[in-house]
Formats: sequence, C-alpha cells, structure tokens
Amino acid sequence: MVPVSVVIITKNAADIINGCIEQARKLTDDVIVVYNGDDDGAASIVEGHNCKAHKKNWDGYGANKNKGIEEAKYGWILSVDADEIPDDELIKAIHAIDLSDTRVIYDIKFRSYFGGKPIRFGSWGRDHHIRLFNRNWVKWSETMVHETLVIPSHFQKKKIAGAIHHYSVQNVQEFDNKGSYYAKLSAKKYFRAGKKAGLIKLYISPIFGFIKNYVFCLGFLDGREGWEIATITVKNTRRKYHFLSQMETYGERQPAKDRLVVEY
Repeated sequence: MVPVSVVIITKNAADIINGCIEQARKLTDDVIVVYNGDDDGAASIVEGHNCKAHKKNWDGYGANKNKGIEEAKYGWILSVDADEIPDDELIKAIHAIDLSDTRVIYDIKFRSYFGGKPIRFGSWGRDHHIRLFNRNWVKWSETMVHETLVIPSHFQKKKIAGAIHHYSVQNVQEFDNKGSYYAKLSAKKYFRAGKKAGLIKLYISPIFGFIKNYVFCLGFLDGREGWEIATITVKNTRRKYHFLSQMETYGERQPAKDRLVVEY
C-alpha cells in the first residue's frame, strides 16, 4: 500500500464500479466513493469492498470531486470516475513513485473503449489527463462541465507508465445522449462566460473538427466505431453552439422534454 487516496465519483454506475474499486484496493487502504442521492445500488457495492461511501448532493463534476478529496486520508490523490479502471502497470508505477516532492503532478494515458472495442486513433486514441496530484496544492475547478485541475504554474508535470481504461459508452445511442447532455451544459457555461455562437462556430468548427479527428488523427483506422465517434462529435459541436445561440435569444430556459440525466 502507498499513501495515496483514490477518490471515485459515481452517478448511476453500480454495474461498472466493481472493477474500478478492485483495482484501487491494490494501491491503497483509502478508497473514497462519492455518489449522488439517486443511488442505484452503488452504496451497497462500496460497503462490500470496505470502502468509504459518501452520499452527496450533485453540485457538478468538479465540486463533487473536491468533496471526495476533502474526505481523503492522504495528501496524494488519484482521481477517477466509476467507469475508469487503472491497470496493473499503472498501479505498479505509482507504487514506485517518490512521493516526497508534492509539487509534481502526473499525466496518465487513457485508453478509451466504445462498447467493448478499444479505440486506438482519433481524439480518443490520444487521450491523457492529469489525475495524480497532491491536494495541498491542487484542486478541481468547479465549473458545471469540463472541469479542470487548478495547478500552480511552477509545478512539474511528469508522465507515468500504465493507463486508465475508460469504458465511456456502450453504444451509439448512449454516446448520442451523453453528447446532447454535455452540449447543453457547455452552452450554458459559454453563455454565462459571455461567449457568442457566431457563424464560424456554428458551421466551420464542426467540419474542421471532423477532418482533424477522422482524417489527420487517423480515426478512420478504428473502423465503424471511428466513424461513429467522428460524426457524433460533429453533431454535438453543432448542438453546443445551437443551444448557445438559443440562449442568446431566450436566456437559459430549457424545455422540460430536453432535460437529460445520464452517467458522465
């Protein structure tokens, strides 16, 4: 065991959280799971693994991650979501780290899956995130979507062996639903920040994004899944700026039929 706390946030993910917790227990004796009020059985699973379960109101991704960090036993934090599983190579690499320097952050490779297929190319194939850090210096931003870590400028970033395996979506419909949900949150975030949905954002940006993802980043080599990722990503970029343009006219009001609740 190493003095690293693993903080997991989950929302309606009882069917996939087992693997995440099992890997986390290989690393540490301090695993914290933060779940929202709409529990679907995750709490009983967590208790079965002898982890700390904390039921919290849903205040956004970054906010709930910070709530978990506050409950942690150790200063070093490995932050993951319920559908993200650290592999054995990463666990071994973390065991070997010198944790005496708290001003280092660790960038971890992500291996994403569409259904059961690993995605090797496109934007998903290049995915990596900083997920191992010391809470005395680093916290999550508390934006409503696409939270980021607030990191002092003088910190050193290091890569680490191994990967986090991200079981993001099971099928096209789930990906489409998630995309619509994120597009609405992103539009609201942009609206509050005073950003505008111009013609370039509405029409040029989605096309450029498709070419970059599918052609330049070789997304076509992932076959049917690569095509679906590229096309739905274009659709969601258009959605985001379409929702933003509507908010510029009508404000943040959303029709009840458009509200979606999905696992992040």
